[in-house]
Amino acid sequence: MTSLLFDENLSHKLPAKLADVYPGSAHVRHVGLLGVGDERVWEYAASHGLVIVTKDDDFQQRSFLRGSPPKVVWLVVGNAATSEVAALLRAGSPTIARFVADTAAALLVLRRTST
Repeated sequence: MTSLLFDENLSHKLPAKLADVYPGSAHVRHVGLLGVGDERVWEYAASHGLVIVTKDDDFQQRSFLRGSPPKVVWLVVGNAATSEVAALLRAGSPTIARFVADTAAALLVLRRTST
């Protein structure tokens, strides 16, 4: 199963809301990484086998420069509610699983569909 590390620009409630789909996931707040630099978050995710989930384009750039691990899921969702982000990640779980299994892939972009 895929475990995610949610960046501080996402709700700390997401790991609990998605525990059935992404068990073992965490938020940077819960692992002592709130307010630290991107490099520390990157290193933590890599050493713990976690996929970084973020709205921050800094991680997008880092994944282009370094590749993986860790892998990065970049959410292009604007100012979406936590429930919308959770729904996007829940619906995207098959896509995320394929992305994680692809050894050549480093970045997955998930976009909110307009309604």
